[in-house]
Amino acid sequence: MKYLSTRGNAPAQTFSEILLGGLAPDGGLYLPETYPRFSAEELGALRAMDYRQLAFAVLSRLIDDIPAVDLKALIDTSYTTEAYSHGRDDSDFSQITPLRLLEDGVYILELSNGPTLAFKDMAMQLLGNLFEYALDKAGRDINILGATSGDTGSAAEYAMRGKKGVRVFMLSPVEGMTAFQQAQMYSLQDPNIHNIVVRGVFDDCQDIVKAVSNDLDYKHRNRIGAVNSINWARVAAQVIYYFKAWCAATTANDQAVDFSVPSGNFGNVCAGHIARMMGLPIGQLIVATNENDVLDEFFRTGVYRPRGAANTWHTSSPSMDISKASNFERFIYDLVGRDGATVRQLWSAVDQGEAFDLKSTGFFEKVPAFGFVSGSSSHANRLDTIRRVWAEHGVMIDPHTADGVKVGLEHRRAGVPLICLETALPAKFDGAIREALGREPERPHGLENIETLPRRYEVLDADVGQIRDFVSAHAND
Repeated sequence: MKYLSTRGNAPAQTFSEILLGGLAPDGGLYLPETYPRFSAEELGALRAMDYRQLAFAVLSRLIDDIPAVDLKALIDTSYTTEAYSHGRDDSDFSQITPLRLLEDGVYILELSNGPTLAFKDMAMQLLGNLFEYALDKAGRDINILGATSGDTGSAAEYAMRGKKGVRVFMLSPVEGMTAFQQAQMYSLQDPNIHNIVVRGVFDDCQDIVKAVSNDLDYKHRNRIGAVNSINWARVAAQVIYYFKAWCAATTANDQAVDFSVPSGNFGNVCAGHIARMMGLPIGQLIVATNENDVLDEFFRTGVYRPRGAANTWHTSSPSMDISKASNFERFIYDLVGRDGATVRQLWSAVDQGEAFDLKSTGFFEKVPAFGFVSGSSSHANRLDTIRRVWAEHGVMIDPHTADGVKVGLEHRRAGVPLICLETALPAKFDGAIREALGREPERPHGLENIETLPRRYEVLDADVGQIRDFVSAHAND
């Protein structure tokens, strides 16, 4: 299995060659040269598998340069009941991602039972073990530079803390994250974890990471790697739970399901797109945004119009406060027939802060063939959905999941299972829960007073030079 850059000007590489690097040398994102496909018979065989077995069945088709026995061991180490139960004694947690029935034909896929209570753990726990394995084989170390709008940071840091040969430099915006999210990151005292609070919004943080990654000389000298969803391994690991959810919601191998996915950076729903390309019977991929509705605008109009910091709104679903979706480039690459020259042309405009319009090109009319539809949600919508799900089903959901449920129900189709992807546990967003329900969300044991823990972080300007200097100063600690 070889991987290609979406911009077409980088050599094809193996999984292990792209694992530690993030962006391709030409600034593009990696995708498989071809998508391995499951037949109907092979899909049927997945039904009897537990999460670890299914993960191996999926990932072994995307990763063929790590010996099967080693890959299986890495998967088995990453996806344990203990890591995804917070000490609770419930047989559901043996499934890792239980499927919760809300009402006839409507489900929530639980993805937030990991160490940091967010779906990002599903990929990060594996990524941490893959990194340590690859670095040990190569006899080298790595400095991970990442950006977070809320949950990626803590998931990456909890996955990488104490890992041999790994240092993490995580950029987060000065405003937008909840107190719980900040505490999860900034309270870590591990010497290999460096939190950098940036005076700006998430898109500023993400732009800095990309700028550093595109400086090939600096990247090489300072051994820079990536854990954001620009890293293909992140997306590949997320593909697994789409297959697991389909197995749990269907009984026939040709039965399709619809997924509603809260979307900011397009990484989670991009994994659904990959699963669909691999043969998983997905009817609709429902892109659910908040008020930062750049993706919804594209799927409604064909215009992709990233917005600057001044027009990126702080909302009650802050992890989706993103106006430039990194992983969207992966889908556009497939949409335009895997033509790297077209992607280069489109993103030359994006990189200059401009929009592009696919309606006049003929490409936009192909979107329905990929199953994508979309919608957006407001603060009032989120509160109403949280109240309704609690009142009708006794289930408490976080505001991002509420975005997904609200938009998903708008696109619900009779006779087709609708699976809404959970984003995080409500404990991470207690302000929104208090406003919606007038009560505190339950917190897992040990996290009751996390906001009171001592904090360790640096505050820097949204300036590439300052971030480079800081990373260089600590790259060999």
